[in-house]
Amino acid sequence: MIRQRRRNMELFEKLKAARAQAGLTQEQAAEALLVSRQTVSNWETGKTYPDIVSVVKMSDLYGVSLDALLKEKEEVSDYVRYLDESCDRVRSGRRLRFCILAAVYFLVWAAAPVTYWCFTGATDAMGFSLLFFYLLFPLAHIALSAVLGVERSLGKGKWLFPLAFGAAEMLAYYVTFDAAWMSATGVFTWPQFELFFFGVLLSLVGLALGTLFAFLKRRFSRKS
Repeated sequence: MIRQRRRNMELFEKLKAARAQAGLTQEQAAEALLVSRQTVSNWETGKTYPDIVSVVKMSDLYGVSLDALLKEKEEVSDYVRYLDESCDRVRSGRRLRFCILAAVYFLVWAAAPVTYWCFTGATDAMGFSLLFFYLLFPLAHIALSAVLGVERSLGKGKWLFPLAFGAAEMLAYYVTFDAAWMSATGVFTWPQFELFFFGVLLSLVGLALGTLFAFLKRRFSRKS
């Protein structure tokens, strides 16, 4: 236990010494790293570990190599182990969030054809349309896209999700109203492509809101 604590002390002392040698105060370092001064203080007193992204940023900011911070001595093995465990937790949490989002959206989407074919009569078509295509689907597209917009790990790839939401909106209408019309008339019809663009637009709105929220949250955290 004593040996482990000594290794941790040497690690955070390196961070503190590198900052001092670079001529930066904790406030200046925190502003450059987009974190609070208290976070930098915790790193330099051994209360918490910085994540690997922050270590890379500090390496550039302080003008020291990653080797000097992480690979010079055996004591960093604890920190490397901590990073591995942290990355595993982040990846697991991210996969769980995506699975929950996908399950929620699938349940909302699947409820449309089930409700239409099993519980909707001729006089209920208007109510069904209002419930799903003017309320549930728009809310689901905006809300789930906003959650995806907050997720920074997706990068620019998150802007492809509106295509999936647009296709889902169009397909939901196709397997309900269009399918019923084709069944009654025996005439093939193409999907309603305007619904695709409607779903894409709603998803883009949600993504924009989520991205804006994440941006404002980072700005607020940096100022605090």
